[in-house]
Amino acid sequence: MADTLTITDNRTGKQFELPITDGTIRAVDLRQIKTAADDPGLMTYDPAFMNTACCRSRITFIDGDKGILEYRGYPIEQLAERSTYLETAYLVLFGELPTAAQLDTWQRDIIVHTMLHENIKKLMEGFQYDAHPMAVFLSMVGAFSSFYPDAKQIFDEQSRRKQIHRLIAKVPTIAAYAYRHSIGRPYNQPDNDLSFTGNFLNMLFRMTELKYTVNPVLERALDVLFILHVDHEQNCSTSAMRNIGSSHVDPYSAMAGAAAALYGPLHGGANEAVLRMLNEIGHVNNVPGFIKRVKAGEGRLMGFGHRIYKSYDPRAKIIKRTADQVFEVTGRNPLLDIAIELERIALQDDYFVTRKLYPNVDFYSGLIYQAMGFPVTMFPVLFAIPRTAGWIAQWEEMLLDPEQKIARPRQIYIGPCKRDYVALDKRK
Repeated sequence: MADTLTITDNRTGKQFELPITDGTIRAVDLRQIKTAADDPGLMTYDPAFMNTACCRSRITFIDGDKGILEYRGYPIEQLAERSTYLETAYLVLFGELPTAAQLDTWQRDIIVHTMLHENIKKLMEGFQYDAHPMAVFLSMVGAFSSFYPDAKQIFDEQSRRKQIHRLIAKVPTIAAYAYRHSIGRPYNQPDNDLSFTGNFLNMLFRMTELKYTVNPVLERALDVLFILHVDHEQNCSTSAMRNIGSSHVDPYSAMAGAAAALYGPLHGGANEAVLRMLNEIGHVNNVPGFIKRVKAGEGRLMGFGHRIYKSYDPRAKIIKRTADQVFEVTGRNPLLDIAIELERIALQDDYFVTRKLYPNVDFYSGLIYQAMGFPVTMFPVLFAIPRTAGWIAQWEEMLLDPEQKIARPRQIYIGPCKRDYVALDKRK
C-alpha cells in the first residue's frame, strides 16, 4: 500500500490523496483543497509549532517518550562519559567524530581566536556595572558583525569556517568578561595552555596568582554540562537562529537573536527558577506541603516536565551524577537535600507520574553552577556558550538546504473587514 493520506473535504465532497514522507505530509499540499477557484486553499493552524516540522535535519535526534538524545547518532550518555566539549562540538558541526589529527587541528584553530579585540572591551565598559551578563553577552555577539565584515560572505565555505572558529573561541571570553565587569574586577586574559573549560574558569576566577590552578573535578563537570547543552533540536533559540539566518544575514547577527531567545525565563532561565523554588521551600520538611499546593494548582513544580520528554530527561540523569562529584569538592549545597526529596516524592505520586512530569536538565544544573561560584545571572550565559556550536551547525545546515527559503509563517486574519477612513472630527 502506498504511503498516502486520503482526505475527504465534507464541504465539497471531493477527495484528495496526499503523499506521506517520513511520517509527514507537506503543508503546501493542503492548498489544493479549495471550496472555490479563488479560495487560497487549506492551511494548518499550529500555535507554538506543537506539531509542525520546519526542516529536515541530520544533527540531533530525540525520542521524548523513550528518553533518548543523540548527536549525529551518538548517545548523549556515551559522549558525556568519554568525549570533551570541543570534540562534541566538532561532531555536531561536521557530522563525524574527529581523528586525532583533526582534533588537534580543530583545537589549535579555536585557541588562536580566544582573544577579543581591544575595542570590544571598551564597548563592554559602556554598560552599567549591574547590567545583566546575558544582555552584555548578546550585545557583544551582535557587535562582532561590525568587527568581522567578512562574515557576510556566508556562501564562502572558508569564510564560514573562520566565523565558526571565532564564535566558539570568543564566547567564553565574552562571558567571562561580562561576569568580571558585573563584579568590578579587571578582565583576565585567556590562557591557551589550559583546556577550553579550564581557560574559561581561569578568565572567571583568577585573582592575583600568575598561573591559575584548575580543579580537575570542576573542569570536567563544566565540560560535561557543556556537552549536554550543545544542541537540542528545534527549540526556541535554535528556531530563532534558523529563522533569522534564513534572511542570509551574517552568523553573528543571527546568533545575537538566538541568544536573545535564550535569555527568556522559559528557556535559558529555567534553572534559575528551580533554585528560586528550592529556596522558597526552605527545608526538606516543607516538601510534602509544597507538593500538596502544586497539586491544588497553587504553584508550579519547576524543573519537572518538558515539551519533548515524556520520561526522565537523559541529561538530568547525567547531571545528577555530576552533582555528587562537584559537591565532594565544593561542599554539599543544602538545597540538594530538598531537591532529592522533591524528586523522590514526585516520582512516586500518581499526579506527576500520570502527567509524565519527570526531572529535566534544569532541575540539577543550577545547583552545580551555584556550587561552583556562579551567580544566577550567569546561568543563561553558561547555556549560551556550549549552545553556540549547535546554533552554528543548525544555521549552516539551513543555509545549505536547497528547500529552505526566508522564513515567513502564514496567519489567520481575524480583524475587521474592509472599512472606510473616518475624518478626525467625525469619529465617535
